[in-house]
Amino acid sequence: MSLRDFISKQFIDVIEWVEPEDGILAYRYPMQDREIQNGGKLTVRDSQMAVFVNEGKAADAFAPGLYTLNTHTLPILTYLRNWDKAFKSPFKSDVYFFSTRLQTNQHWGTPNPITIRDKEFGAVRIRAFGIYAYKVADPKVFYSKVSGTRDVYTVPDLEGQLRNTIVGRMTDTFANSQLPFLDMAANQVALANTIATQLKPGFTELGLSLENFVVENLSLPDELQKILDQRISMNMVGDMGRYTQFEVAQSIPTAAANEGGGAAGVGVGLGAGVAMGQAMADALKKAGSSGAESAGAPVAGTATSAETKFCLNCGKPIPKTSKFCPECGHAQP
Repeated sequence: MSLRDFISKQFIDVIEWVEPEDGILAYRYPMQDREIQNGGKLTVRDSQMAVFVNEGKAADAFAPGLYTLNTHTLPILTYLRNWDKAFKSPFKSDVYFFSTRLQTNQHWGTPNPITIRDKEFGAVRIRAFGIYAYKVADPKVFYSKVSGTRDVYTVPDLEGQLRNTIVGRMTDTFANSQLPFLDMAANQVALANTIATQLKPGFTELGLSLENFVVENLSLPDELQKILDQRISMNMVGDMGRYTQFEVAQSIPTAAANEGGGAAGVGVGLGAGVAMGQAMADALKKAGSSGAESAGAPVAGTATSAETKFCLNCGKPIPKTSKFCPECGHAQP
C-alpha cells in the first residue's frame, strides 16, 4: 500500500447505532474496507449490547456505556490479532449491535386444534392463543446460534421458531396437567405460569430471556362448543318436565294472539291447549304413581282400576277378565 493510499483510507473513530425502527434484534455495523482507529470510541446505549467478532469468532461483549478502544478494553482481540506491543496501527473487526429491550405483544396460537384426554368429556380438541414478550439476554450465544453474520436479524425471522416451540411445550403441558378443560379455562393464569416455566430453558439456549407469557383464551372448535353450550343449557333447566309445562303455558298467549287469525289461530291455540293438557296429565300420572307407591298395597277385596273395566252396554264396572256382563248379560270383547 502506497503512502497516498494509506493517508486516504477512512478510519472509524466513533462506532454507535440508533435503532431506526422496531423489530431489529441484531445489526452489523457497516465496516466495509474501513478500519477502526486505535483509541476510537464505542457508544452502547441503554437497551443495547455490542459484540466484537474477529476472524469469525465472537470476542468481547460490551454492556451500555462509552468505551475507548485500546488494549485495555479489547484484551481478547489483542491476543487474537497478535498486535505489536505499541498498538499504534488501526485494526479491522466486525461489530454487531444487539437490541436488549423487550419485544412485546408477540402473538402465539395453535394453527390446528390440539387433541387431549379430558376427565369429564373424554377426548376433546382445544384451541388456544395469547401473547408473550422476550429479549436478547446473551448476545454472544444469540450471535453464534441464531443471528450469525447477517447484516440485520429481525423479530419476524425468529417468530416461526418461537411460536412452534411454544405450541409444542403447550401440548406437553396439556397432556400432563390431568385437569379437565373447564378447570383449565378457569385458571388461565396458573396455566400460563406452568407453560412459561417449561419454555424458559429453551429460550435461554438461544440467548433469549422469556419475560412474559399470557394465555388469552382457551376454546373448543365450533361444533364442540355448540355441544357444550347445549349441555350447559340442560343443566340450567334442571327438571325437564316442569320446564316443558312452563314452555307450553308460555306459548298459549302467543298462539291466541296469532295475527294469522281464523282457523289457523284457532288450530294453533287448540294444539297448544292439547299439548298443555297432555303435559299436565303426564305430571298428574307421575304424581299418582308416586302416591300409590307410598300408600303401599291395596286392601284385599277392593278392585283397582287396573283390575276392572266397564260394560259396553250398561256401563257397569265388571272384572277385567269377564267375557259377559253379570248385570245385562251383554258379551264383552
